[in-house]
Amino acid sequence: MEVILLEKIANLGDLGDRVTIKSGYGRNYLIPQGKAAKATVAKIKEFEERRAELEKHAAEKLAAATARGEAISKLSITIAHKTGDEGRLFGSVGTQNIAEAITAAGVKVEKSDVRMPTGVIRQVGEYNIAINLHTDVIVTLPIKIVSE
Repeated sequence: MEVILLEKIANLGDLGDRVTIKSGYGRNYLIPQGKAAKATVAKIKEFEERRAELEKHAAEKLAAATARGEAISKLSITIAHKTGDEGRLFGSVGTQNIAEAITAAGVKVEKSDVRMPTGVIRQVGEYNIAINLHTDVIVTLPIKIVSE
């Protein structure tokens, strides 16, 4: 399936690129989310007419994400959690806990923005967590997990 991207997609392309993708990815995710449109002649013409508007909107989203990234980089987050012997946590600290802690500190962050490639945190200590605010704005935030 060939689509035209209506915004920048990580590992796929930039605004206005025509890319070939698997039909399920386009039909179930990109097109319903408004991130792409089928690359028909009519849609390509419509995209070219709206290109300036879409580029302006993309620039505004990037500026907002950059501002949020600067605010997040100034934060110092400490999460208190119940622990057992040797600093092991009862349960774990995941993306939801981290997103709530950052939001409580004053910067709105969604659970889906928090990236934890090594999985949930199960030990007391300091960790560097990646916050993906935009495809071009990824902020690393130090988080300290302490015993409650």
